[in-house]
Amino acid sequence: MAMKFSTKNFTDRTKDNISDDFMRKAVAGAQERLHGRRLDAAEELGNWEEWRSHGEEIRQHVLENLDFYLHQLSENVAERGGRVFFAKTAEEASVYIRDVVEKKEGKKVVKSKSMVTEEINLNSVLEEAGCEVIETDLGEYILQVDDHDPPSHIVAPALHKNRDQIRDVFAEKLDYNKTSKPEELAFHAREKLRKEFLAADIGITGCNFAIAETGSISLVTNEGNARLVSALPKTQITVMGMERVVPSFEEFEVLVSLLTRSAVGQKLTSYVTALTGPRGEGDVDGPEEFHLVIVDNGRSEILGTEFQSVLQCIRCAACVNVCPVYRHIGGHSYGSIYSGPIGAVLSPLLGGYDDFKELPYASTLCGACTDACPVKIPLHELLHQHRQVIVEEEGRAPISERLAMKAFGIGASSNPLYSMGAKVASTAMRPLTKNDRISKGPGPLKEWTDLREFPAVGNQRFRDWFYDQKGGK
Repeated sequence: MAMKFSTKNFTDRTKDNISDDFMRKAVAGAQERLHGRRLDAAEELGNWEEWRSHGEEIRQHVLENLDFYLHQLSENVAERGGRVFFAKTAEEASVYIRDVVEKKEGKKVVKSKSMVTEEINLNSVLEEAGCEVIETDLGEYILQVDDHDPPSHIVAPALHKNRDQIRDVFAEKLDYNKTSKPEELAFHAREKLRKEFLAADIGITGCNFAIAETGSISLVTNEGNARLVSALPKTQITVMGMERVVPSFEEFEVLVSLLTRSAVGQKLTSYVTALTGPRGEGDVDGPEEFHLVIVDNGRSEILGTEFQSVLQCIRCAACVNVCPVYRHIGGHSYGSIYSGPIGAVLSPLLGGYDDFKELPYASTLCGACTDACPVKIPLHELLHQHRQVIVEEEGRAPISERLAMKAFGIGASSNPLYSMGAKVASTAMRPLTKNDRISKGPGPLKEWTDLREFPAVGNQRFRDWFYDQKGGK
């Protein structure tokens, strides 16, 4: 699955999902639970704003010195017997991994959850090469079994499905014959996946953070599947976005504390694993061969721009869990594996405005996402910046909007025209007004009034009212 997973336009995707009552209820409930847990975990930690500031400082420092830390990381990985490949594009990354798998004559690949492998369309490339690719994160596994349904949330990819739907999928695809109890569903998936772990030739993981000082990669999980993916197959491949590096374990500890609390409201997840190269002498498990694929895919072009701060992201989805727009339209409306506010900022940068120009407008600019971000990315400001680029630099505003703004500019810059417009506005809008509300706007206004009513235009201009209050002076 590539970063873009839908051929429908944004309006059609949104209409489909707004009418999905179950999805909206599931998303609202999950947002409340996850956001509530995050607030509790932050309060328990104490001085949360100081932790956020420290996290922001670490991420900004890394981005400003990214070349140094990537060099240090690659040198230390190589020194410990690993192999490092820098991929400029998604194609370079997926082809390199395919070549490694083919060289090892790998037929079965097990994967732990990784957004960047989704971004580079890795599964499809490996499947076209004749490999069987198994997702081992429970949420991702459910979606894969269900005809490769795309994820709807960065942390909880199967958020849009309930347990009865999952039971039906398992019954149809996995010979499941028990109830929809989560424990029974999870046990059945565990039985199936354990066989896959033992039979796998290649293990592929993502990377929450890479530690430059030691050449280690870290995995932060709750299910333990990533540890099996990295321990049992003879060859392990880790894929990371180039920005996901930290100087040392000291900074790593800070960011993990922010990540686990912001993502799922836990002090720590069940497993926080640091892996350093292939199996060494005396090690009881681990791969015989280790590859680290560091993916650029447009990230270097973001460095040094007004959007650089988006690369501070640690993929916790805290912004998603507070977004009022995501609450109503769900993750699939974004048409990108990166949903919510972070997706609305990141997807146009990595995937281009041709595919994702609508996403920066899928926001109220309320700032809740910025307040929730544990590393202080100014997400609502970046969304506004996207809108400026789309209109002023790219010239992608709809013709109707451009004409309307031009007409407003002419009218607002001329005192006689503005005065005349203010006088006739109430009369002109009267055919659209009912019970002092405008509910059926024409043309471009229709898209707004389909969602909300507007108050009717007043009969008295503000200037006239003001002078009346002053006694006509």
